[in-house]
Amino acid sequence: MPSHHTEQLLRELHASLGLRKRPEDMAQLIQDLFAARQVTLDPATAAALEKASAHSLRMLWHGYTSMLEEFAQPIGARRQLHRAATLFASVPDLPEGTGEDPSEIEAVIRRAGEEICRQYGENDFGLDRLNRAERAAAGISEISKRQYNKRFRLLRRMEAKMGRLIHEQRRREVTMTGKGALAHTLPYDLFAADPDTAAFIAYFTARANMRSIFTNGTQRRPYDEVADALFGRLRAAPEQTNWYAVAHVHPTAEVLGHVSDEELVRLLVRWNRFLREVAELLEDAWNRSGFEPESMIVRRGDDSSTWNQAAQAWSTARAHWFALMTELGQEEVLNRVCPGKVPRLMAADVAYWHRRSGGGLHPDTYVWAELPRPWEVLRGEKECLRSMVEAACARHGVDPVVGGWTAPRPAAEAVRFSRTPELVHGVAVGDPLMASALRSAGVFSGRGKRAATEEWL
Repeated sequence: MPSHHTEQLLRELHASLGLRKRPEDMAQLIQDLFAARQVTLDPATAAALEKASAHSLRMLWHGYTSMLEEFAQPIGARRQLHRAATLFASVPDLPEGTGEDPSEIEAVIRRAGEEICRQYGENDFGLDRLNRAERAAAGISEISKRQYNKRFRLLRRMEAKMGRLIHEQRRREVTMTGKGALAHTLPYDLFAADPDTAAFIAYFTARANMRSIFTNGTQRRPYDEVADALFGRLRAAPEQTNWYAVAHVHPTAEVLGHVSDEELVRLLVRWNRFLREVAELLEDAWNRSGFEPESMIVRRGDDSSTWNQAAQAWSTARAHWFALMTELGQEEVLNRVCPGKVPRLMAADVAYWHRRSGGGLHPDTYVWAELPRPWEVLRGEKECLRSMVEAACARHGVDPVVGGWTAPRPAAEAVRFSRTPELVHGVAVGDPLMASALRSAGVFSGRGKRAATEEWL
């Protein structure tokens, strides 16, 4: 039975899975967790944690960051619900903290609609409103035309607001899963069953949740020397490690080899469902924006935020799906159904930056352009065989295995730990106080840079 202090630390680590805490803060909490459990660490792990811990950051802004530590929360319908309570007798004034549940909003719309004889979904202002005779026949003649129209408009706006809220909540879930995989879905009991497992998952998730940096190079990899040291403790005690929990975030062949077939199938079902949800989001953004598949350069009016969030989520889900299918021995299925990767949209100034530095479009873009769209493949409308993907990769000089097109990516080598930078629209700034000032002043908010890194996945 863990001590009260140990459980408190585990609760804090678990809460971080749905946040964007700095890895330095997680390293400090993990140090405290090992100290509370009176665990003697090996020198390599102790040194890695000390290097990353916020305790070791000798800076004027010790422990301070100007960046939000939460994923952007959708704005609920609290204001509209309060207004409905003043106009409709059957709608009570709801308590504080309500307005984020779409089912709750829908129930209010339906209940209020009964007062003016309006059916849910009747939103046409020209066709669905009742005239004077119809209001009299419905028994609501005491409501004037002006008051009736006011109520009708409010319910119509509330339905539209509910639709936007559902969309934004879905986008938030997609963004969180694209960054940290299924970490935020882990229940506390599963997460905290083994403290060493919890330490690895919390730190690795914090690294995965880091915001992207405005660069023409590669982004930082989440598996660094600290994560490697913590994973080494799991490897040293495989019988104590909760490998099923680790597989939610780090599906390497080594990890999945310790997971039962039943648990593998459970994960596969979840990722398969999520892939289809993301494919729908991608298709919707594609149809609304009309991107050029041969370049994937963002243009004015394109919904780059939704596309890039969904593309990140597709990449994460696809990697987990491939790893699970391979571990379960479903190579024959992958031969017949091999949906391709999805590139993010690139801002025009970043594309120019690539060309100026001697680069160009990533070869994966050309492979993507040749293959059927993933949503068409998942619906069975178009065929995408593994052999087709391999042929497209060969034409453009891409290794289909190393590039993750036809097989799980090889296990990543641990990279060096690097301090989390303060970002202003994706541009690294050394001082968090300066970053806060620059953000308030709108610096680095040029159209291209904002489009390239909007929402800072």
